[in-house]
Amino acid sequence: MFGIVRPCTHRLGERYKAEWTAHLCGLCLALRADHGQLARVVTNYDGLLVSVLTEAQTGSGPATRRTAGPCPLRGMRTADVARGEGARLAAAVSLVLASAKMRDHIADRDGLLARAPLAAAARTVARGWDRAGARTGSALGFDTSVLVEAVDRQPGIEALAGPGTPLLTVTEPTETATAAAFAHTAVLAGRPGNAAALGEAGRLFGRLAHLLDAVEDHEADAAAGAWNPLTATATPHAEARRLCEDALHGIRLALHDAEFADGGLAHRLLVHELRASVDRAFGTTACGHTGHGTGPGTLRAAHGGNPYAGGPQGGGPYGADPYGGGGHPGNPYGNGPHGGGAAGYGAVPPPPGAGGPGGFGGGSGHGGSGRPPRRGFWEGCAVAVGLCCTCQVCCAKEYEGAWSRKKREGICRDCDCLDGCGDCNCDCCCCPCD
Repeated sequence: MFGIVRPCTHRLGERYKAEWTAHLCGLCLALRADHGQLARVVTNYDGLLVSVLTEAQTGSGPATRRTAGPCPLRGMRTADVARGEGARLAAAVSLVLASAKMRDHIADRDGLLARAPLAAAARTVARGWDRAGARTGSALGFDTSVLVEAVDRQPGIEALAGPGTPLLTVTEPTETATAAAFAHTAVLAGRPGNAAALGEAGRLFGRLAHLLDAVEDHEADAAAGAWNPLTATATPHAEARRLCEDALHGIRLALHDAEFADGGLAHRLLVHELRASVDRAFGTTACGHTGHGTGPGTLRAAHGGNPYAGGPQGGGPYGADPYGGGGHPGNPYGNGPHGGGAAGYGAVPPPPGAGGPGGFGGGSGHGGSGRPPRRGFWEGCAVAVGLCCTCQVCCAKEYEGAWSRKKREGICRDCDCLDGCGDCNCDCCCCPCD
């Protein structure tokens, strides 16, 4: 259960902590109800944003909650959990993306999946998840093929990327997948006017997921000789930080343009907690307000204090345009030697990214030789259950990722136990809302 939005429950406050837990448990139980016990392993923090956004537009009420029985992950306590179409859409999206990640583990012959019998069994599970996700998506009016197509394009784009290739060319498939999922929440909520704004928020969220994964893995990938978008495109951290800041600003504006019945939790997660995720990835405590940067990776260093000035990636109504301007020698969508078409796009999905199983993480590291050894899918599932049951995911100062074996920090490590901005009237420097 990983992702880039890993909120501190103390900072959320009692109200938002309860709502966030309701959506997390709701996603897990929707997976079990529609697809069986095994499907619960694809529960992830980023996937529940789909459920959060749906409820934010419809409002919560008795029809959107139910009482769930005791669960070991809740200390054998009952709880009110989210239910309905939002949770089911989150489950469908998580299943399809988790299937892609499993196929990647099989292709890379990771851990126990190097053995033919286990790989065959995993393929069967992956195909089942594809069908299950497509079936649930179809029932909700969502075509999951857009997710599969985006995932399948990633390896081809990575193969064409080189020094000078716009970094946003590499993040495009992730952006496309998350934009489609976020936009469909407006359809489920009966607010089609929100689709464009939420699709833009999803596009920028996908960009952040891919970029933060690349930043966090940069040193480890370099040491292991694994593929990383920052290294492949020769993009400095200052430029990656600028793109992240631009995406944060765009998400805030996009949420401002959408109409919500109760957008409090969505705002907390996609504005405040996403800002914390960026600062965590770059190792800074920079504030998003103009002129408050405090670190080598802050916006001030990249743009002289102007966080939203035009840059080499172009501009747009919410964020940077990944294909602004003419062709680029390394842009498969431009007029350069690699321009246009689907030639060279393979059918192998990207490797696990920041989103964890079924999450929205990027595809850095695919096919790299010398990659740090990872656990196989089933072994990782067993470790993930142990991490959750022992509360290490929340409370440990440091623990080893279930699949990647990367060092991770507990969600509440070094938590200041402050309630952030209280009820959040958006008047603090970290949330310069219009």
